[in-house]
Formats: sequence, C-alpha cells, structure tokens
Amino acid sequence: MNVTDPIRRVSVVSTGQVQIRSDHVASTWRPTAVWLLASRTWTGPRPINAYVIECRDGLVLFDTGQDRASVTDPGYFPGGLTGMLYDRLARFDIGAQQTLTAGLGRLGYAVSDVKTAVISHLHQDHIGGLAELRGLMRRHIDLPGLRWHRVTPEPIQDPGLAPFRSGHDLFGDGSLVVLPTPGHTPGSISLLVRRPGLPPLMMVGDVTYDAHVLEAGHVPGVGNRRHLRQATAMVNQMRQHHPGLAVMPAHDPGAADRLAQATGQAPTLASA
Repeated sequence: MNVTDPIRRVSVVSTGQVQIRSDHVASTWRPTAVWLLASRTWTGPRPINAYVIECRDGLVLFDTGQDRASVTDPGYFPGGLTGMLYDRLARFDIGAQQTLTAGLGRLGYAVSDVKTAVISHLHQDHIGGLAELRGLMRRHIDLPGLRWHRVTPEPIQDPGLAPFRSGHDLFGDGSLVVLPTPGHTPGSISLLVRRPGLPPLMMVGDVTYDAHVLEAGHVPGVGNRRHLRQATAMVNQMRQHHPGLAVMPAHDPGAADRLAQATGQAPTLASA
C-alpha cells in the first residue's frame, strides 16, 4: 500500500429517509414473511446514504442512494403482490433537494466529477442515482452511457484484510478494496477505505442497518441469515484487528458522525 494518500476527502450524501420495521433492523425468531405481514409499527427515520470518495482522478461513489421518482412516479415499483410487499417493507421520504446531484452540489462537486460508482447490491435505494450519472428492476439499472464491470473477488495476499482472503483492489494501490459480504443479497459487497495515518473505513451497504447492532453480533431480518452471520463475524474480526475501524452502513443514523470522527473532518452529511 502506498504511503502517499491518494484520497483527499470522504463525505456522505443523504438521498432522503426511510422507515423500516424493527425486525428488519435486527432479526428475531419471526421469519421474514411473518413479521413483514404482521408488523404494525415503523422505526424512526433512517438516512439513505451514498458515500463520496474524492480521489486524485475524480470521485468514487459507494452506492448512489434512492431516486426521488420512487416516491413521485406511481409506476416506479412493480404492481400486484410484489408492489404490496414493497409497501409493507419500507416507506420513504425524499425531498426535491435530496437527489444525488443536489447532494454532490452541496459538497462542491458536479455529477461529471464521478468516475466510478461501486454498488453494494442492486436494491432500489442503492442504485437510484445511476440515472443521474449518465432492487432488481432492470429498467432502472441498464441505462445508456453506463459501462458496467462485474467485480469477481480474487485471492488477495494482504494480512491487513484478514479474515478476508479475497477481494478486488479497485485501483491497485490498496486504498480502496472491494470485499465480498454476501447475505443481504447473494452478491452483496463492501468497500474498505484505507488512508495513511487514519482509521480504516468499511462501507458495508446493508450488511447491517446500525453499526452497534453489528458489533453485538446481530443480523438484519432480510436476507440469508446464515450468510449474514458469516459476513457479520468477518467484519467484527476485522474490527478486532483494526480497533479504530469505522463501520459505515447505508441506513445508520450515526454514520455521518462516525465518519467525521474517523477522518478528523467536520461532519459532511450533504442533506437538504
């Protein structure tokens, strides 16, 4: 890993807020289908975060947040039973100034500054900003002008990544390493950010919805729980190897403050 820091700044953009079920945040004995249909209450508002990494050659995004069209366009989500399940799973509040483009602007960036977007998984609250850059809804993903590269984890001989033994070094300098953390979806990935003299950051998508829940060893109620437990254990082992490591979930209300503490920057939650 180079001693010269190729990263100039790390920030977080909030593209709105989401409320979910308590069983969604931390799994209980209830199967997903049971709590999804039986739950009557929602959590408090949680952010829909995209992380912005300013590198020498441009911006790298980890996730792109949610498209405001998801709350303004009645045809955005599928209809029928699938649409009903979406309604039961989460509810969103996304203001007109909470787009990815607006958030980048408040940080002093333009969409044209973005060179790479690393997507943790293909759910709608992580791929929503892709349309501004040119779950599983191809018409919101396969967009003109986007060039996709499927990341295949490969063996990595780096003791600093233990217990992970495979990943993808984004730029070949060890500063940004994609790590496989399946469970929420089969191909979910996380991004490890390493800078000289600073604690590492681990952006984990939906491996957890709250860093404190992950630290306690609990897993979310959505996804393959066995794989989520394995991913959670690996992230916690990395935390033990790097005591200052900051875990940055996509929907953690404490993420902006945790980022500021780890980087020594003033909080940079670019939210309207």
